[in-house]
Amino acid sequence: MGHKLMMVDSNAAPGSGLILVIDIGSSSTRAALYDITARLIPGSLVQEQCTLDTALDGTAEDNPVALFDRVVRCIDGVLAVAGSRSRQIAAVGCATYVSNVLGTDAEGQPLTPIYTYADTRSAAAARALREHFDEAEIWQRTGCPLRTSYLPALFSWLAATQPQLLHSVQRWMSVGEWLFQAFFGRSTITSSVAAWTGLLNRTSLTWDDALLAELPIRRDQLGTVVDASVSSSGLCAPWDDRWPALRAIPWFGAIGDGAAANIGSGCTTSERIALSIGTTGALRTIPSSVPAIPRGLWCYRVDHALPLLGGATSEGGNVLSWALRTLNINMQTLQHYVLDPAGASHGLTVLPFIAGERGPGWAGDVRATITGISTTTSALEIARAALEGVTYRWAHIARLLRHVLDEPPTIVVSGGAVQHLPAWAQLIADALGLPVARSGEPEATSRGVALLALQSLGTIPSLEARPAVLNAVVQPDMTRWAAHQVAIERQRQLYERLL
Repeated sequence: MGHKLMMVDSNAAPGSGLILVIDIGSSSTRAALYDITARLIPGSLVQEQCTLDTALDGTAEDNPVALFDRVVRCIDGVLAVAGSRSRQIAAVGCATYVSNVLGTDAEGQPLTPIYTYADTRSAAAARALREHFDEAEIWQRTGCPLRTSYLPALFSWLAATQPQLLHSVQRWMSVGEWLFQAFFGRSTITSSVAAWTGLLNRTSLTWDDALLAELPIRRDQLGTVVDASVSSSGLCAPWDDRWPALRAIPWFGAIGDGAAANIGSGCTTSERIALSIGTTGALRTIPSSVPAIPRGLWCYRVDHALPLLGGATSEGGNVLSWALRTLNINMQTLQHYVLDPAGASHGLTVLPFIAGERGPGWAGDVRATITGISTTTSALEIARAALEGVTYRWAHIARLLRHVLDEPPTIVVSGGAVQHLPAWAQLIADALGLPVARSGEPEATSRGVALLALQSLGTIPSLEARPAVLNAVVQPDMTRWAAHQVAIERQRQLYERLL
């Protein structure tokens, strides 16, 4: 059966209707419906839990067939819930975890697993690239350092360890591209997802030919880069019969989950910095331009128009979970102790790298260090110092971000860790010296996808037209801020001595 495929700039698309959002994360796949006010339709969220395949050698892969099946089941589930309202769906949008890539044959069948940002097997290859290239120059050109999270190191590692597999691959695709290839018979990659690869020239928004010339892949193995406002329509068989309500409407290409989370939490200008605390942590802001990237940060894209500047840490809620589990501490007890003045004199300094270090130092495969332990040190003091240690790494990133911001921003924090430990929000405000608002958006990533789709459809004039819900703003205590600056400097000195 034939199919119709159309690539359009969707400004002329309908100005009303529902948005079906697909959110592909590393721990769950979700699909849901949003209305024209960018609000979740109650009862429409369908999700499946999942995990990456990991191993002690640094493996962190996803299974493409299992991922595909999850996406299909989630779409089926949402359409079943929607019933007759499925005819009101005006567009489909998508976000995925990034970076990610899989190799396929000429027909789009996967030949490799999905390699993810968390895979560290390319560490030696990344070091070799840093010895060969001027990393600072590459960093400014692509927005990304030469590290394991990005594709230059991955492709170099595959060339050294699995050359036959590398040679057999005809196309390298992101997850979003691969899904569109299956649904439409053709695909493109948005500049948002492409920016997370470490291969996109951030000025021209095209693949960086000078870098590709030094890597074991060809430009024609990569997808065509388009803006996030470009859509596909005309599902091919069997999906046109399976999802008739989605057959002819615009499907917008996948964007990076971090970009979507910023939009969904209301952090669409340089007046706000989004701090997402999941297993790990990330701070991101959307300035009008980024002429030069402060060392330690990365610069991705929301779309062709908007850069996304930030930094990510390997530590976040994982440190809280470790402290509760290993030190046998009750969450409520820790909530009371985190800001207790009596605990401020613990004398501990923590480098909280229980999962290695990404930004801002990118030390890679390092491990956590605690100094200052004495015979009187308690488990609560260690737990508090560990949380402070994580927060101080975020303070370092926030300080780098402020170099490119005109005014002191508000931090908008989201994630289950702060919901379960509200005192952490005050600790963040005190350590960073900035006001902190807790996001009131339970599904910020999915909401961000819906907002971008609504803007592309012409339903809303701007991303700010549907303000995000924010909870009460916490102001920093400047007395505690001064004490934290002393501790931050002590952590910096320890970092310099050991790393």
